[in-house]
Amino acid sequence: MAQMNFGGVMENVVTREEFPLEKAREVLKNEIIAVIGYGVQGPGQSLNLRDNGFNVIVGQRKGGKTWEKAVADGWVPGETLFDIDEACQRGTIIQYLLSDAAQIEVWPTVKANLTPGKALYFSHGFGITYKERTGIVPPADVDVILVAPKGSGTSLRTMFLEGRGLNSSFAIFQDATGHAHDRVVALGIGVGSGYLFETTFKREVYSDLTGERGSLMGAIQGLLLAQYEVLRENGHTPSEAFNETVEELTQSLMPLFAKNGMDWMYANCSTTAQRGALDWMGPFHDAIKPVMNQLYDSVKTGNEAQLSIDSNSQPDYREKLNEELRQLRESEMWQTAVTVRKLRPENS
Repeated sequence: MAQMNFGGVMENVVTREEFPLEKAREVLKNEIIAVIGYGVQGPGQSLNLRDNGFNVIVGQRKGGKTWEKAVADGWVPGETLFDIDEACQRGTIIQYLLSDAAQIEVWPTVKANLTPGKALYFSHGFGITYKERTGIVPPADVDVILVAPKGSGTSLRTMFLEGRGLNSSFAIFQDATGHAHDRVVALGIGVGSGYLFETTFKREVYSDLTGERGSLMGAIQGLLLAQYEVLRENGHTPSEAFNETVEELTQSLMPLFAKNGMDWMYANCSTTAQRGALDWMGPFHDAIKPVMNQLYDSVKTGNEAQLSIDSNSQPDYREKLNEELRQLRESEMWQTAVTVRKLRPENS
């Protein structure tokens, strides 16, 4: 593990040059990796591991859509695809990739199969960090580890197929065997990480929940909608409002500042845009920072976790969620997006 400088702060990271795929295969050559769940992270991680030459099986409820998806992806019932209980029995490493709510529900089955020396693997720190609320308390004689790709399972798979890697964090909550570090790093390399940076279960879930509710989804939707509404209320057409709010951001600017940085963006736009961006950066920061502090406190106290557990356990949760998503999808801004996407040159 090497130390690297991130903005003047030294952090521990593992690169693929330092820990190549061949070494990862050697570390895990006698392991059976049981991927439990085939929803968000399961497909990408299991397929990448399989393609990288590891011994992988999938555990999923029989008869559902995700079971059929696993079959379509080449997992063979009775050979590499099993029900959850049997997969957990067979696996020496159990990758627990169900949703947070489903992890709570299925935990008794998983726990019953955690015999000494096995490893319990997560891609989210939720279940362990909030164990008093989730009831997920592993036995003391198993390794408890985490690899959290910084993106969706779809992105992890797509980037793998393109020969690239998606950066991941890794953590060790419990090292019962003395081999937890090599196990977790080998798995991180195996699932297709670009590089791995060290964290803890608690830091992972705090940053993840804040990011989802903040700049990755919640805050960005709130920001985009606010600007779109102001433009529409001042007489701008839906097309103009959407292009100035969303299309230019996602199609033109994001790829550029992802590649070159925000300072490059500021240096390579008009002097009018530079001046305005620099002048208004401060007021936006000052308005948003208190909300971000409020959000982080809600995550840190466990309030966000409890809200998630409570809502996901309601029998009509799925129906209510679908209605909220329908309203979002059918809003004017995102219906305008449908038309704009059709008019992009690649679709004409």
